[in-house]
Amino acid sequence: MANSLSAKKRIRQNAKRRGRNRWRKQQIKDAVKEFDEALSAGDKDKAAEQLRVVYKRLDKVASKGTIHKNAAARQKSRLAQRLHRA
Repeated sequence: MANSLSAKKRIRQNAKRRGRNRWRKQQIKDAVKEFDEALSAGDKDKAAEQLRVVYKRLDKVASKGTIHKNAAARQKSRLAQRLHRA
């Protein structure tokens, strides 16, 4: 357990940031899930629109530093490939 005030503050900050990062990552997962559902239903127009939503979320999360920008780019590329193949 932390004894100093600065260590206690660091614990509070880490908990807050961890919660924020988990929320952001969950937003990405939810958006990708909706994209998958639209793709599996065969609705290309809705899937393309959902892909734009996923792109926006990935870019925003990468800009905040929750995930690396190259990881976001890789994920965007793979999702675009899946839409293109469908």
